[in-house]
Amino acid sequence: VQLQASGGGLMQPGGSLRLSCAVSVAPEFTLDDYAIGWFRQAPGKEREGVSCIDNGNRNTYYADSVKGRFTISKDYAKNTVYLQMNSLEPEDTAVYSCAADEIGYGSSWYRGTYNYWGQGTQVTVSS
Repeated sequence: VQLQASGGGLMQPGGSLRLSCAVSVAPEFTLDDYAIGWFRQAPGKEREGVSCIDNGNRNTYYADSVKGRFTISKDYAKNTVYLQMNSLEPEDTAVYSCAADEIGYGSSWYRGTYNYWGQGTQVTVSS
């Protein structure tokens, strides 16, 4: 499994960005076979879970800090997982990475070890 994150950039507070995570899987597998998570790490801070879409049941989860502002979704035709980020705040500034695992962690998604990671994309929210 290979993941490639993109879509980061500089945005003013209150603006929107959409991050993309292109997922390459073996032909016999689909996006639904993997839990896909978005994580972020700001300078001097630990990595934190932002959102996750589970395998199988496709349940979605969000960190409290982004609920109501961020939306995770899958595009099966493009094998891509999106993170739509609205009402951005300076506190959202971080390097965002996507990760995948065959195991769905459910409500403990943010503590999962995730076997596969993509490179990060920088999101900066500043006026």
